[in-house]
Amino acid sequence: MQRPLFLFAPGAGAPSSHRWMQHWRQLLQTVGEVSTFDYPYMLEGKRRPDRLSELIAAHRGALQRARQVHHGPTILIGKSMGSRIGCHVSLEEAVSALVCLSYPLCGGGDPTKLRDKVLREISAPILFIQGTRDPLCPLELLKQIRPEMKAPNQLHVVQGGDHSLCVTRTELKRSGKTQDDLDRRILAVIEKFVDETLSRLS
Repeated sequence: MQRPLFLFAPGAGAPSSHRWMQHWRQLLQTVGEVSTFDYPYMLEGKRRPDRLSELIAAHRGALQRARQVHHGPTILIGKSMGSRIGCHVSLEEAVSALVCLSYPLCGGGDPTKLRDKVLREISAPILFIQGTRDPLCPLELLKQIRPEMKAPNQLHVVQGGDHSLCVTRTELKRSGKTQDDLDRRILAVIEKFVDETLSRLS
């Protein structure tokens, strides 16, 4: 089986060169080929994201470019906004699976502004990686939505994790683990999800 291609999309506030993105790129490279990109507004030095249609178009363009170089099964993975846009892209492009690192379920952290419509529309298998301290995705809301999704979906919870899946020193001390331990556990969950998904598709 060919190594999968991870198209890794950044969140709204930091480009692909950010140390968090680079850290996860290195981890993901142990599982598959990784291609990163930046949305146009980031390249132009703007803070405000482009319109949804423009973000989707840029994401699709990055996918097409990545597929010219890598020919394995495609996994769309993203941080926050990048994961949300990946979900939209999967409605227009055939992909093997989706991995959402801190999906921003609540717009601006407002539970009345749910970004759940696209989750109900997607059909590609999806893995959510969510922290318990993430204000943009209250787990009780996500757990209500997941059974109503038609896509096969899984959830891995990072106890004490924030929107960047980082855990407080207090929680790390309590658990007897390091942040690196937790990150590698997340990576193992991603690898298992991808292996199982691709096995079913083969």
